[in-house]
Amino acid sequence: MPLRYDAASLLNCAKTLCVKTGMSDTCAHDVATVLTEGDLLGHDTHGLMLLKPYLNAIKSGDMLGDGEYKELTSRPAIANWDGSYLPGPHLTLRAIDTATSMAKKYGTGNVVIRQSSHIAALAAYLEKPSRQGYLVQILCSDPSVANVAPYGGTEPLFTPNPMAWGIPTSGDPIMIDISASTTTVGMSTRLHQANKKGEHDWWLDADGKPCNNPSVVFQNPPGSLQPLGGLDAGHKGFGLALFVEALTSGLAGHGRADGVNTWGASVSVQVTDIEAFGDKQSFFKQMDHLVEQCVSSNPTNADKPVRLPGQRGLAYKKEQLEEGVLLHEDIMPALQELCAINGIENPEVIGQK
Repeated sequence: MPLRYDAASLLNCAKTLCVKTGMSDTCAHDVATVLTEGDLLGHDTHGLMLLKPYLNAIKSGDMLGDGEYKELTSRPAIANWDGSYLPGPHLTLRAIDTATSMAKKYGTGNVVIRQSSHIAALAAYLEKPSRQGYLVQILCSDPSVANVAPYGGTEPLFTPNPMAWGIPTSGDPIMIDISASTTTVGMSTRLHQANKKGEHDWWLDADGKPCNNPSVVFQNPPGSLQPLGGLDAGHKGFGLALFVEALTSGLAGHGRADGVNTWGASVSVQVTDIEAFGDKQSFFKQMDHLVEQCVSSNPTNADKPVRLPGQRGLAYKKEQLEEGVLLHEDIMPALQELCAINGIENPEVIGQK
């Protein structure tokens, strides 16, 4: 039966591996925290699965393990940083902290980052600021990668360009994490490596024909991920992708037009203090009403009632903190290999499913 692992042990293991590979203690803690949070929430293609690629990026020099970002421009509620390819989780957490400080004083804060390394699962950043009463928005693109075709085209141009929002309520926050494409590169890679097909025609081959074969993305000439909405309504995903590009690489002033070839990210973070607009209870009244209306809606399938974005992830996190983390079958072998190479103990097993 599948094993379950202690969450704190997983975090400490990941942090130790990061430090041994050349990250500062602070960067290592931030990376380990965000990757572990990804798995706790069930985002298992964007959690500890990314640890080995991150460590490889440190070794190759594509990611820096220590250093400082550079502030390029700023106004009271706005900042533009050059991340110097420091670890994306470290930069994004710092950006949220900075934008929150701005929001406390000015009602909102905005930080954009050029030349960040990959930032992992956007959902992993949402719970803390949302529970503190802040609306948070995170957008991300990677100007070095192209695997999503524009609507009506056949040549890959965008990344999935994920978008995430954390929305406070009087209870659990609403946590939205979506992308401008029908699926992710992480899921496409996992299926490709397992020689499996997808459940739906989420991909286009090099001729622009829809298919359920994720391997087309890795062929030459490459196929692509379909924009959100597919053949019928992909103009919507196309529009969202352009919006994300504008708020990330556009505002950061650095992106695809510069011929970027280092794996990384352009990032946009916005934090809004709901109390800057009035009594937070008034905000909660509106959002709580919507939550109640949604979850009480008559479901199309009685076995699958309506749930809010983030509801399942938060429940999954609670269960895994209590009973142990259930990792995808691909993750632990990679962690054990890294532990053996670096001479550290494997994460602690605390039970079976």
